Amino acid sequence: MTDPHKPRVALFVAPESSPAIVFGLYDVLGSVGAVYPDMTTGKPGDSLLDLRIVAAQADPFRCFGDVLIEPAAAIGDQDAYDVIIVCDLYTPITTAPRGRFAREAAWIREMHARGSLIASVCTGSLLVAEAGLLDGRTCAGHWAYADLFGSEYPGVTFDGAAILVLATEADGVITAGGVTAWQDLALHVIARLCGPEHAIRTAKVHLLAGHQDGQLPYAAMVRLTDPSDAVIVRCQEWIADNYATDNPVAAMVATSGLLPRTFGRRFRAATGRRPMEYVHEIRIDEARRMLESSSIAVDDVGYSVGYQDPTFFRRLFKRMTGLTPAAYRRKFATIAPYSGRPARGLAAG
Repeated sequence: MTDPHKPRVALFVAPESSPAIVFGLYDVLGSVGAVYPDMTTGKPGDSLLDLRIVAAQADPFRCFGDVLIEPAAAIGDQDAYDVIIVCDLYTPITTAPRGRFAREAAWIREMHARGSLIASVCTGSLLVAEAGLLDGRTCAGHWAYADLFGSEYPGVTFDGAAILVLATEADGVITAGGVTAWQDLALHVIARLCGPEHAIRTAKVHLLAGHQDGQLPYAAMVRLTDPSDAVIVRCQEWIADNYATDNPVAAMVATSGLLPRTFGRRFRAATGRRPMEYVHEIRIDEARRMLESSSIAVDDVGYSVGYQDPTFFRRLFKRMTGLTPAAYRRKFATIAPYSGRPARGLAAG
């Protein structure tokens, strides 16, 4: 039953949603005001948010991973929410959800018009875009969907580096980046609805920390190919094995057998990138892997992927990843350090 004295928060969930995001948000937002007193005084407090899972229909269904979802309400059952958080909606990185959520998009537009703050996590921003609420605005989302936004939603400026885009909050929209960016969004929503002190207390209870480095350190190169242009596909395959070669674009032009201007035009049409931009992405992607898995000196990593100027390599790496090579290594090399032995019960491959 709705408590008129508590802010009302809806988590919009669909069969395409990830349980980690749905239940992570539900657990953290549901704990506000209740768990911190229990952890510090032994006396639980009252939950400060009227939180519910909302779906297209109120009937139970299974979301991504065959996990059961039991909605508290269907869209349209309640005429107002303070905040609606659109959880992620998985779709292939080449496929926009055109027409799949028309009723849900209409509901989001209506609720926004009534004053609800519309927030999204990860690919949930695709539904917000489908609702037309991101036209002329900047948004965040999972970094892997940058090209899809560029081709399908040209009126939206996609910020692949952002964890949270708050510049649109005054317009009633907040978008968060990929997957665990829900944590940053949750803390922001708590601070907005319940005050900064409760956001800090909730972060302490759940050991939540912000993604201060943004999304760029986590991004990997998306290497799509256009099967309709076999010449460019062949060049992509060649450069994937020869990225450290001198004058890589000239070498690809020679491999293609095309005139330079024709090659540049076709390459950009097939990949969405200029040839040298594509080479830089491959080189930096390989440099990431070397920094993650080896102790090779940073300058030697740069040489190995094709950069003779260490200063240029370091600057380019930071521009493309958001971190210096040394900081990147510190961030990722200790996640799963390799001991040289297979895990117990696993055969060495």
